[in-house]
Amino acid sequence: MTTRTVRHQTIEVAGVRVAYRESGPADAPVLLLLHGFPTSSHQFARLMDALGDTPYRLIAPDYPGFGRTEAPPAFTYTFDRLADVVEGFTDALGLDRFALYVFDYGAPVGLRVATRRPERVTGLIVQNGNAYEEGLSDAARAFAALRREVPGDEEKVRDLFSAEGVRFQYETGVADQTLVSPDGRALDLHYLGLPGRAEAQADLTFDYASNFTHYPAWQAWLRSAGIPVLVLWGAGDPFFTTAGAKAYLRDVPDAELHLFEGAGHFALETHLDRITPLIANALPHLTNASTAEAEVHRRG
Repeated sequence: MTTRTVRHQTIEVAGVRVAYRESGPADAPVLLLLHGFPTSSHQFARLMDALGDTPYRLIAPDYPGFGRTEAPPAFTYTFDRLADVVEGFTDALGLDRFALYVFDYGAPVGLRVATRRPERVTGLIVQNGNAYEEGLSDAARAFAALRREVPGDEEKVRDLFSAEGVRFQYETGVADQTLVSPDGRALDLHYLGLPGRAEAQADLTFDYASNFTHYPAWQAWLRSAGIPVLVLWGAGDPFFTTAGAKAYLRDVPDAELHLFEGAGHFALETHLDRITPLIANALPHLTNASTAEAEVHRRG
């Protein structure tokens, strides 16, 4: 397998210094990878290496409040604003066409971007990213029901950012927990501990319920977009159930669906070896790249 050269860069987007990792030829078809909570673009590091011999440009940004991205003190942490920054990021990099990989928080961020600029999106990979009411577990509904003005809810939110809370998200539903590297959650805890990060994450938690009102619009886009969709799902996810994965087939009947038993929320941690070839095989269709175009980039 060819080893990828991964570049770690930053770019200014409306006062936010967005950190991102990127690999592949600058003129190759693009896969934009959008991470979840409480992690960063680091969650895609192994996948980017595993896709090393595929002829595509892979780009994974950190949102404001996550990873190495730096936002000004006055930044408002809502999902609308995260989408604003990601949309501005695609403009800043000149990404006119791209496939989306959305995971967890990446789903409400990426689907906002997709419905704002549908002409840009060539394909969609969904990995444990919910867009349907029936996909919400009791834990997810309880998470979304938290309110800042309710006594005790702020403390419940802060528990999500604790070492035990982060570990719960990585290991719950995983059949073999020895496959989950502790390094990822250690890095997450480092970034969560930076000044202002806990407040930013609390703001996003309290804004999470705003995503539910967008579900009908996202589902309508899925029905009308006519793009290929690949759904990959850790079946043991404590937040987003397999019912949410199967619901995508209602709006995109020819979507490709794979449920991974023994995988939790972070399915890439334990099932990278099974997920990578599925993505590699789907990328020509997801990016709308011709065989000839892909071969040109493969040869460099």
